[in-house]
Amino acid sequence: MVNISKISYGGTAAIVTSMALIVGLDAATATKASIVSALLAVALADNLTDSLSIHIYQESERLEAHAAFTATLTNFATRFVVSLSFVLIVVLLPIAFAIGLSLIWGLVLLVALTYFLARTRGVSASLEVAKHVAVAIAVIAASRGIGLWIAAHFS
Repeated sequence: MVNISKISYGGTAAIVTSMALIVGLDAATATKASIVSALLAVALADNLTDSLSIHIYQESERLEAHAAFTATLTNFATRFVVSLSFVLIVVLLPIAFAIGLSLIWGLVLLVALTYFLARTRGVSASLEVAKHVAVAIAVIAASRGIGLWIAAHFS
């Protein structure tokens, strides 16, 4: 069984970032190729730098070397796989359908991750889900607003 706490950070980051990128870039009238390029850049570049940052932080906290490496690798792998799932949706489907399915897929993943974490912690799953989904919606809405602003001012 996967230890949910080991994938929670990377999973959450990949889910919310991917949904926000897709919605924001679509609002800015980006092409499908641009959206896929952005998702892949985040899956690699942002993921690698984030994983390195986590690793350096863990070293500064004097975490045992093997544990720090495992956490870094787990974060990278989780974010990469989750990001690729969004890439596949965008690549395989017409963009209008891909946007809706990406939002559904992302929210399903976020709700599932939050639910299992809440159960592990012994706290109210519904309250945790509501908080996490609200933050994700705020991030997505802000990204859409930025995309609309970009489209209005630079098209």
